[in-house]
Amino acid sequence: QAQLVESGGGVVQAGGSLRLSCAASGRTFSRSVLGWFRQAPGKDREFVAVINWSGTTTYYADSVKGRFTISRDNNKNTVFLQMNSLAPEDTAVYYCTAGDDYRRPDYWGQGTQVTVSS
Repeated sequence: QAQLVESGGGVVQAGGSLRLSCAASGRTFSRSVLGWFRQAPGKDREFVAVINWSGTTTYYADSVKGRFTISRDNNKNTVFLQMNSLAPEDTAVYYCTAGDDYRRPDYWGQGTQVTVSS
């Protein structure tokens, strides 16, 4: 059974950095679009970033553009999210996703908590 497992979340001060990882197992996602969503307390889940199967095309939400970088390693079936210049409004549970359409992912991870203190 396909599974996505995130890691790398934690508590960081404003202005700091974190790198999230998401390891896929149970099947290969080398031809899938991989992405990240997040959900802050009391808010709807929102799109963060996506990367195509070859890693040549990326797309970001305006709120993270220029601060976050998504990348992938198909040999390791893993996707990453490098987060720099973190702000308190980035506090959320971050979810890794996979599928054919980044807007409607077929697979979701269990989520990893990111907390940014001011």
